[in-house]
Amino acid sequence: MTTRLRVLIVDDEAPARNRMRDLLSDVGNAIAVDVAGEAAGGREALRFVENETVDVVLLDVQMPGMNGIEVAQHLQKLDPAPAVIFTTAYDTYAIRAFELHATDYLLKPIRAARLQEALLRAKNIPAASLESLGQLQQEPRKCLSAAERGKVHLIPVEDVVFLRAELKYVTVRTAAREYLIEESLTRLEQEFESAFVRVHRNCLVARSAIRGFERAGADAGEGPWQVVLAGIEERIPVSRRQQHVVRELSRQ
Repeated sequence: MTTRLRVLIVDDEAPARNRMRDLLSDVGNAIAVDVAGEAAGGREALRFVENETVDVVLLDVQMPGMNGIEVAQHLQKLDPAPAVIFTTAYDTYAIRAFELHATDYLLKPIRAARLQEALLRAKNIPAASLESLGQLQQEPRKCLSAAERGKVHLIPVEDVVFLRAELKYVTVRTAAREYLIEESLTRLEQEFESAFVRVHRNCLVARSAIRGFERAGADAGEGPWQVVLAGIEERIPVSRRQQHVVRELSRQ
């Protein structure tokens, strides 16, 4: 981090952002801090950090479109990733979850002394892992994200045709192109169980993209099943253990 902390304020309510600016000014005598900018939503925040150096993101949890937990997961794809301090009006149970995962937070209404403490801690606390942030997430993400040339590329989940594990990466395939992400296929299956189905030990396909099944090989009547997917020519093999998927989805 730089000598002076560059802070990005992210909150969908303008009065809350103004209040945070005032609080940062109040703690200015005790800790060197500059307001790098403001964002009214998650996508705006991600665009901002692609072009500006930010040490700390003060991130509201409850925002429309993309909540703060998902934004934090995308921010962790940056190298280096900024420290994240959540601002929240969550109840006691949710606060306990933040504490369990060693994630710093500020409970609204925020006090200057508590903000100062959090900023001082931000210099030394390691970034929360994608796994711990995923456990805080109460609903599936709207987007996956891939780091490319120092930027975070958002991939709408509704555009994904399949997810395939390859060594330590997962290939995310859309009709337009492929992306590589460092996430667990098992974790992705748990998060998006209603949208994707496992057809092979290393592959999940989007239910909405399945157009049918066909036999592979010269002997079309006896060859292994393959999934026919919308928007791409590639066929995905169905493993023997997942043959029941063909029967179940063919009946729908």
